[in-house]
Amino acid sequence: MSYQVLARKYRPHSFEELVGQEHVVQALANALTQQRLHHAYLFTGTRGVGKTTVSRILAKSLNCTGPDGQGGITAKPCGVCEACRDIDAGRFVDYVELDAASNRGVEEISQLLDQAVYKPVMGRFKVYMIDEVHMLSNTAFNAMLKTLEEPPDYLKFVLATTDPQKVPVTVLSRCLQFNLRPMAPQTVLSHLSQVLQAENVAADAGALRLLSRAARGSMRDALSLTDQAIAFGAGSLVEDGVRQMLGTVDRGHVVAILDALIAASGVAVVAQADTLRGLGLSAAGTLEDLAGLLQQMAVAQVAPAALDETDPDTAEAQRLSALLPADEIQLMYSMALHGRQELALAPDEYAGLLMVLLRMLSFRPQGAGRAEGAAMAAPARVSRGPQAAAAAPVAMPQRSPIATSQHGSAVLQQNHASSQAARPAVTVQAAAPAAAVEEAPPEEPPAAPQASPEPAAELAPAPAESPVPAAVCTAPSPAGPPVVAEPAQPLAPAAPSVDASASPAAGLRRPLAENGGGHSARLRPRAVVHKAEPEPEDGAGQDEPPPWLDAPMGEEEAGAFAGPQAAEEDFDEGQGSNAAAVRAPRDAAVRRAYQSTAGEDVPLQPTPLGELWAEQIRPMGLAALTRELAVRSQCVGREDDGDTVIWRLRVERESLRQPVLQDKLQAALEAAMQRKVRIELEAGVAHDSPALRDAALTQARQREVEQIVIRDPLAQALMAQFKTARIVPGSIKSH
Repeated sequence: MSYQVLARKYRPHSFEELVGQEHVVQALANALTQQRLHHAYLFTGTRGVGKTTVSRILAKSLNCTGPDGQGGITAKPCGVCEACRDIDAGRFVDYVELDAASNRGVEEISQLLDQAVYKPVMGRFKVYMIDEVHMLSNTAFNAMLKTLEEPPDYLKFVLATTDPQKVPVTVLSRCLQFNLRPMAPQTVLSHLSQVLQAENVAADAGALRLLSRAARGSMRDALSLTDQAIAFGAGSLVEDGVRQMLGTVDRGHVVAILDALIAASGVAVVAQADTLRGLGLSAAGTLEDLAGLLQQMAVAQVAPAALDETDPDTAEAQRLSALLPADEIQLMYSMALHGRQELALAPDEYAGLLMVLLRMLSFRPQGAGRAEGAAMAAPARVSRGPQAAAAAPVAMPQRSPIATSQHGSAVLQQNHASSQAARPAVTVQAAAPAAAVEEAPPEEPPAAPQASPEPAAELAPAPAESPVPAAVCTAPSPAGPPVVAEPAQPLAPAAPSVDASASPAAGLRRPLAENGGGHSARLRPRAVVHKAEPEPEDGAGQDEPPPWLDAPMGEEEAGAFAGPQAAEEDFDEGQGSNAAAVRAPRDAAVRRAYQSTAGEDVPLQPTPLGELWAEQIRPMGLAALTRELAVRSQCVGREDDGDTVIWRLRVERESLRQPVLQDKLQAALEAAMQRKVRIELEAGVAHDSPALRDAALTQARQREVEQIVIRDPLAQALMAQFKTARIVPGSIKSH
């Protein structure tokens, strides 16, 4: 007897057996039950999702007579009557399947419609099923329009297509359209498991996952690939064999590539690309799997519960998601998608793959720009944008445009208006901990400064030992008036005036060819030029505020500018931002200066047993769900029963309280302790777990770094000098 392929052998014969198309099944079943039958149906969808299968089931439902021959139209065809058996066998006279790809002319359609005038021979309805209907010619479509609009009562049309855009709207308007969706990988995996169980074929879970992903939403493709995999594996399915058959890339290579990108190591990225070349693995498959892992990482950041916990790749995605910010994940995902299209244009696909990976590295804020042995004392890199990312440690330039005395130098007093308008908004990237303060562009550009024979004041040098702690500019804060802390002492005394041509700013005004292309014309610093101001008549304007202040401060505003001492009191080192949130209104003004990203206090309740459990599992090197069980558990008891150590653990998540995970953790503890171990699990909320301890430590580090930046004298001086300055939320990050 000839072998029947799985795709045909396990074709569904009823609506109950149809998987993945519940929305279509529900609509058709209700219509059949209520006898509200349309005369024309259009099923659309990609290959292998069930268009022909639904058509045959619908034909059986219309013509089923039941086991006793007395049945009527039903949503549950019996499958044993003559009509059901003949339709399944493909020999029912009143059910006609026409392939429009090979019968696309008007002659074939006219011949089919000529038979429509005759009533059914055996069944209750005649059913014309036209597959790939979009392949019909325009004349063929026009020939069937009238019959399709008003067919006889005994005639039903079923049209199927993979490209509904090519079907004329005159046909679409005459049909009841159903869009069959591509199968989800989980649905395909579940169906393959049932099929292989019925076939008595052993299969690994990893092999089934690879087949379900390779099917790309088509159940027929999944069953065909399963047939091929069974033949390849000589009757069994193992992950390595299926991966070799499909030519897919091991997830370990993709994880290694992401680890290299996270570490900003160009050498490691090139080494991984060379490894893939040496193994002969597909570059397009690598980028596809890389995009899939990045998608899992993005989901892990916003909705961890949406990931499949039974998938072993989930733990790796959760680990990597904590090492990359969301915007970088989105950028890498976009590069991976577009990089697949560029492989055909590259000299060879591995060169294209390497360039895509190096592009991801170069667009990282700490990526390719952080070369080994980079100039630790190089000037800060200037870039446009609202955020300042932490880069390699840089030292202050010898002459800084922001160095001034406690109340501002004479240069700022006389040229504040012109310099504010002429200076574009910039962001200086500096070493962490770093803060960013934004500057809004001026409403009206000032007049171009005129050359003056008078010497310009030289900008005061900044202390060489103090790194740049913040990116500074001015802008109105959306959260309210910021905190401006007056410096305890001047940053640098005002320098005497010198000739403008001898100053560094004058050299920067030369063409880029002379300066080596350091800055664009818009970003180059400009020399400060003194302008003579007319003396006020009769003492007018003597009591007006200086030009760098907008208006005198009110009582409420002055309370916010309480100086360094108030800032230190509000951001107490032991309390953090959460304690300051419930203090006086003055504390609210301090919080407006910087919104802490440390989050709410971690609900940790330390216990001696919790410390013992954390010290026990920390050096064990657990992985995947076994590690998740260990770090999410709270030790509530430890006993010695002879040679056996009993650990009583409290775990909140039911998915972690599985016997298989319990056995794996127990075996790991026995190997680490060299003693027999028994683990007892109980349900409950863990208040002292290793995971909570790690989170509390990370939170404490973040708050400590925030305090360092907020208390920095230079940051306080800048906020004291510019009333509307603020520290950009999220710009202070601990590492």
